[in-house]
Amino acid sequence: MSTATLTEINPQKVVVTKDTTTDAAAAAAAAADATFQATARGDRAGTLKLPGIPTFTDPYEKRKWMKEHMAAAFRYFGKEGFNEGISGHISMRDPILKDHFWMNPYAKHFSAMKASDLVLVDEEGYVTEGGNQAPINEAGFMIHSEIHKARPDVVAAAHTHGIYGKTWSAFGKPIEMLTQDACNFYGKVGIYDDHGGVALANEEGQQIAAALGEENIACILQNHGLLTVGQTVDEAAWLFASLDHACHSQLMADAAAANGVPKKIINHEVAKFTADAMQNPHNFYTEFQPEYDLIVEESNGRVLQ
Repeated sequence: MSTATLTEINPQKVVVTKDTTTDAAAAAAAAADATFQATARGDRAGTLKLPGIPTFTDPYEKRKWMKEHMAAAFRYFGKEGFNEGISGHISMRDPILKDHFWMNPYAKHFSAMKASDLVLVDEEGYVTEGGNQAPINEAGFMIHSEIHKARPDVVAAAHTHGIYGKTWSAFGKPIEMLTQDACNFYGKVGIYDDHGGVALANEEGQQIAAALGEENIACILQNHGLLTVGQTVDEAAWLFASLDHACHSQLMADAAAANGVPKKIINHEVAKFTADAMQNPHNFYTEFQPEYDLIVEESNGRVLQ
């Protein structure tokens, strides 16, 4: 995005140029926070507020925090039954080495993941120092690397072969707005209506990234499964589980409809109203925090190690 400028002439005839990019970003952040805060009610004084996504001054502390949340996301996926042998991966852009990202090691069960198990790879997918020295899934790199290239706004991407998502993907079409939860995805789901087999070439990853598009938060991959993205790994993980649940709901509703039970789809105005209130990175991050806290407690903190 180009930098907008405002030029003013002061009495001394000195030209002062003001960078409005920062102002626009601050205004957008304030608007997003207002939308997020509207989902909760605090005290009358208005001093109790939702924390949202934390900020860090130390990038190494941020990296540590991100890895802990990434490991918890994998354990959550394990609880959801998203494991399928060696398939499935989450990637997360490193906050220090911007062209590097973290991935899960090859053939490590999601339910046993720890922060120290995560692997740091470079822009070409080769394992580097700084993380666990273990191979990664080649197909996972081919998909995720192209998404990170195409979408600089994406910090994390998630893809597994969950049973409901991959079953619904056989139809090659988006979910319907059948429930309030489904409205989280209103207008934000791409469709990759092809399937080139196991993604062992960059072209498949590029096509998936193109199908995801510039603003979507999810993509349904024909005959393959689901993919979600987020500005935090928490967001990507929660969206993935929510979309898989929506696919489950869709399959059950369609089965009932096939037997003569009518279904009613939420109209566009209501779906958009709901989406406008919920499609917020802070909200989607917060949705995952109860799961994160439970996983830390259930693992006695081992997930953080």
